[in-house]
Amino acid sequence: MPELPDLAILADALDAALAGRPIESATVSQSLVLRGTSGELDALRGQKLTSLSRRGKFLLMELSRDDEHQSGDRIIWNPMLTGRLGLAAPGGRPFAQTAAVLRFGARATDWPVVRTGWPADTDWLPPADGPVELRYRDATRMGKIYVLPVGVERAVAGWQEQGPEADSAELTVEAWRDRISRHGGELKSLLRNQQFVAGIGNAYSDEILWAARLAPYRARSSLTADEVDGLYRATREVLAWAIEELRRLVPPRLEVEQRRFLRVHGKGGEACPRCGSTISEVKAGGAVTNWCRTCQK
Repeated sequence: MPELPDLAILADALDAALAGRPIESATVSQSLVLRGTSGELDALRGQKLTSLSRRGKFLLMELSRDDEHQSGDRIIWNPMLTGRLGLAAPGGRPFAQTAAVLRFGARATDWPVVRTGWPADTDWLPPADGPVELRYRDATRMGKIYVLPVGVERAVAGWQEQGPEADSAELTVEAWRDRISRHGGELKSLLRNQQFVAGIGNAYSDEILWAARLAPYRARSSLTADEVDGLYRATREVLAWAIEELRRLVPPRLEVEQRRFLRVHGKGGEACPRCGSTISEVKAGGAVTNWCRTCQK
């Protein structure tokens, strides 16, 4: 499942590629992924993408209706387990299991410089003066696309319940201490709880706990004050490190998940990069947990 680092890079890349472009068409071939009506989908045509950002495990598109930047509709993407988003030239080879396609026109000539750190002449960015497609593929159709027209109330499952972003400047160590004191359970489950902090899932909970030297099945109530603070530092450091790694690894294949660079997740049976012991692996409920029994206590 895409997690905070994956979606941070994806949001930046798609904003760099698509902001300032009008939607020319919107088609959903797998109706199970759409939360909206066909009329609402058609009404997206002509609206301009003003920004694309991330919230937890969601992507948010903000649109405008005219050159005066009158507020337009919004689109929220929740890829969930198997959803992936990528860019392609119109008429190019289709992605397998394509569920939806948004075609964007040329970027407005007065649109400001790319805002996400990639220079406008980066070779994987689509030409500003031509069309480009945003394609969504989803083998299981578990993910959801929420079309949110102006004036229409539509619930987005999991959106309102989210806690603060796990990498937010507002999540200070003091705020972390307060929030963690109100949650129980095992550490891996706690990190994955989106009401505690938003954006961490199965893979990065393993990475954070390895960095903090804490076992995944340990009870939160057993942590010392120093361990609580150490878990905070590990969370911030791992997410920042992963974002920088993914910035180098992901483009231009935005739809391809990158996990091989991780230190312990998915590395069951291999040597721990810290102590050399064999990394353990447990599979439960379709999720894999990896950790080092020697240096995670």
